[in-house]
Amino acid sequence: MSGFDIQRFTARGFGGHIGRMGLSYYDSGADWVSLALPYAEDLVGEPETGVVASGPIVTMMDTATSLAVWVKLGRFQPQATLDLRVDYLRPARPGKTVIGRGECVKITRSVAFVRGVAYDEGPDDPLAQVAGTFMLMSNWS
Repeated sequence: MSGFDIQRFTARGFGGHIGRMGLSYYDSGADWVSLALPYAEDLVGEPETGVVASGPIVTMMDTATSLAVWVKLGRFQPQATLDLRVDYLRPARPGKTVIGRGECVKITRSVAFVRGVAYDEGPDDPLAQVAGTFMLMSNWS
């Protein structure tokens, strides 16, 4: 069992722009975290399409993968996103909540490797996939 309690950490919601977007805890496991991004008109990129803009999706996936690192480590540890590649496979469906699942694949002395998917109806039909790395800050002098 992890020493980092993701449910307790997210129980009061998120602050800053993450909270403003309405991002919330959805589910988790030993090395992964899922977050929910509810549909909101002010997150839409092009009003004529009703599709959520890419920025909120990137923010959700950066947050989900980052939290997955803490869950796998079993503790909070300062870190910085080194790289997060986002491949968009299709637009999010208007009116749908988007779920972002981030997984921490491996942790070395100073780098965590992550991957994830974002979907709105099911993980078998993702709208985006991500792969990235985080620099673990406490290992630097």
